[in-house]
Amino acid sequence: MFVVPSVVEGPTVDLVVMYYVYILSSITKTLYIGVTKDIVKRVYEHKQGFVPGFTRKYKVDRLIYLEEYADVRDAITREKQLKNWRREKKELLVHSVNPSWLDLSEKF
Repeated sequence: MFVVPSVVEGPTVDLVVMYYVYILSSITKTLYIGVTKDIVKRVYEHKQGFVPGFTRKYKVDRLIYLEEYADVRDAITREKQLKNWRREKKELLVHSVNPSWLDLSEKF
């Protein structure tokens, strides 16, 4: 399910931490799946090339899919599930909510 994370400004009393499973793509549609509790910061790090390794090497920096979880264990389980899927199934998942593979991070 696609969600756009909200940015909370000012003091809060009961801060709920959410976890995000995300799929990034390069222009050539190389895919990367990850999990984070700060999606805005993590996508920024990918876009700036701060994350060494695969995503920097292949310029995988376009957020094309996002799921939100309240429990980190659920997020990690889902990340592992998606990583085990065949590419075709991942593409169908992305296409179901983002058929044009737009960079969803432009919304935040």
